[in-house]
Amino acid sequence: MIRFSAALAASLLAALPAWAQDQAAAPAEVAEVASEGAARLTLGVGGAYVPDYEGSSHNRWTPIPVANGTVAGMSFTLVGNRAQLDVIPNSTGPGWDIQLGPVAVYNLNRTNQDSIRDRRVRALGEVDSALEVGGYVGIGRTGLITSDFDKLSVTVSYRRDVTRVHKAGVWNPVITYSTPLSTKAMVSLSASAEIVEDRYARTYFGVTPAQSIASGLPVFRPEGGQKDITFGGYVAYALTGNLTKGLSLIAGGTYRKLVNDFADSPLVSIAGDRNQWTGAAGLALTF
Repeated sequence: MIRFSAALAASLLAALPAWAQDQAAAPAEVAEVASEGAARLTLGVGGAYVPDYEGSSHNRWTPIPVANGTVAGMSFTLVGNRAQLDVIPNSTGPGWDIQLGPVAVYNLNRTNQDSIRDRRVRALGEVDSALEVGGYVGIGRTGLITSDFDKLSVTVSYRRDVTRVHKAGVWNPVITYSTPLSTKAMVSLSASAEIVEDRYARTYFGVTPAQSIASGLPVFRPEGGQKDITFGGYVAYALTGNLTKGLSLIAGGTYRKLVNDFADSPLVSIAGDRNQWTGAAGLALTF
């Protein structure tokens, strides 16, 4: 469930050193920020208020670890249960950014009955943790609207379960826009969706005859397709120094709407809610 907010947090953290400079900065200061963006490390920790399971009407708090860095122009990100690496080095400053690399998500949806308050969904039984591995490709443009440091990017990823839990694939297109407000503050907005295969739908949103007897929920056999659409936003504010180095506060949230068979699933339409809200806040230290 942490993946609801991971994509936005990852994109914002990756952007901090490159876009932290104010539009009115002197050229020497811009060069300094660019050099810092060539090699850096950000470590953070926070908490997220996420649904008990995908489609739940109840939320709970969970911790989120964060690590993000750039070495030789290549960037890596770990946020919660999602990790990715961009293997194509890119220079800082205005210009195009081609993105390509591996991505992995550790799916923890419904893996712990004790964290689910609805007794009917608990009665469906636990689902084993699934490791979803794949890759992503994208393109971005820095220096687009507000300054030389704002950025619009579009990525598409595909990952597939390699642990034979749901044995299915997930497509995830994402569009993100980030812009600095000053040397100490920036904002990131994002829209995304997930398109999943049949076995994913049946594993997390289906109800078998045996599960129906145990839970009281009606039998349901969903088909794959577009699962949701998500909108979100995050802000970062430097508590010490500026966003290129020092301690920063990051906070934001997302709204996700489940659609099609996923919204019609008894786990959602009877026991849960198709409207999913999440919030997160934490501290990040950039070296």
